[in-house]
Amino acid sequence: MASSRPLSGALALAAAAAVMAPTAVSAAPPGTKDVTAVLFEWNFASVAKECTNTLGPAGYGYVQVSPPAEHIQGSQWWTSYQPVSYKIAGRLGDRAAFQSMVNTCHAAGVKVVVDTVVNHMSAGSGTGTGGSSYTKYAYPGVYSSYDFDDCTSQISNYADRWNVQHCELVGLADLDTGEEYVRKTVAGYMNDLLTLGVDGFRIDAAKHIDTADLANIKSRLTNPGVYWKQEVIYGSGEAVQPTEYTGNGDVQEFRYAYDLKRVFNNENLAYLKNYGEGWGYLNSSVAGVFVDNHDTERNGSTLTYKDGANYTLANVFMLAYPYGAPDINSGYEWSDADAGPPAGGAVSACWQNGWKCQHAWPEILRMVGFRNATRGAAMTDWWDNGGDAIAFGRGGKGYVAINHESGSLTRTYQTSLAAGTYCNVQNNTTVTVNGSGQLTATLAADTALAVYAGKSSC
Repeated sequence: MASSRPLSGALALAAAAAVMAPTAVSAAPPGTKDVTAVLFEWNFASVAKECTNTLGPAGYGYVQVSPPAEHIQGSQWWTSYQPVSYKIAGRLGDRAAFQSMVNTCHAAGVKVVVDTVVNHMSAGSGTGTGGSSYTKYAYPGVYSSYDFDDCTSQISNYADRWNVQHCELVGLADLDTGEEYVRKTVAGYMNDLLTLGVDGFRIDAAKHIDTADLANIKSRLTNPGVYWKQEVIYGSGEAVQPTEYTGNGDVQEFRYAYDLKRVFNNENLAYLKNYGEGWGYLNSSVAGVFVDNHDTERNGSTLTYKDGANYTLANVFMLAYPYGAPDINSGYEWSDADAGPPAGGAVSACWQNGWKCQHAWPEILRMVGFRNATRGAAMTDWWDNGGDAIAFGRGGKGYVAINHESGSLTRTYQTSLAAGTYCNVQNNTTVTVNGSGQLTATLAADTALAVYAGKSSC
């Protein structure tokens, strides 16, 4: 929750996990499927059903769930990011519902990443969603005032490392993660999640935690090589930079999302030919990428579901282009940026009651199979018109073309595909590649074509 709202934490489990020798970092989700569906504020029962019905069959490798820890009461989405204990007792479901969700997703071939709030606890005082009483700096059975940083004012200077990592993010009680007890307690929470079968963690507000503190906490996990994705927002000239965190695991590359908005809205898609490291971003092997997330869709820094074809095509590009490990943000309609999930997070059906289900939009969903089928193949056969029409291949494994011009485009593309008939998964029509590797197609304005080896019929 790096933006401006609090994150979620969880219940401090006892046993101090023994410090274990570091193992190889899992940078980029392990396995053959690296796309994560981020089901923002979906309750655990709804996530479980979606793993079975949609995510597994589509080839998603991971689902990311919102913070499960007990948190402050309130209808706003950001209450999930203000933990008051580490019990699994938040808005989205109890421990039994969480365990059932993990088991169901695993049965569907989908691994589970937990959005994990460990930088801070809450602001204010009251009773949490699981019945725990708390006041700021006092969380009975978990933390007392001794466990928080001495700076009790809000972060005010991003050029000052100490200020960023020791003062309070939007007024939330900042944990002293340099302290032994705090490290042991945070690791205890994460180890508890591991006992339930969790496959990875998204570390909320990681920028506000010293990278050495996170490395120490990770070393205490029963599986210190577990997948690890850190929210470290790049800021030019800032004291804390994303590159500091790559030794722990993946880091979310916010510049990727920011620049996609600018290119799709105001510039030429032709500029994307060397997207990624060529633009000064993190190395592809440690970059977590996205078109938008729950923070950026609300603060206006990226494209959102409200941007129509620009948003859809940006997701198509991300899934087709060989850079980073992609997250597909899937949330709900909002006009009030603070509004929590419809029906308390219960999703009875996609595209009803405000649920946007971007992960299931056909143009996006079908690109997950494309990405899985082309994994490991470098970009080849780039073409562009100097403007907003581009095309590129993934060696002999796949080929994609995107027409973001205002009119239709008919042309013959040179690919590295074997001759044959292929399904254009963007619209479920077939196309033919001739013996010279060429395919001819007409793309209407703001549409795409995507074909890959092994998918000959629609």
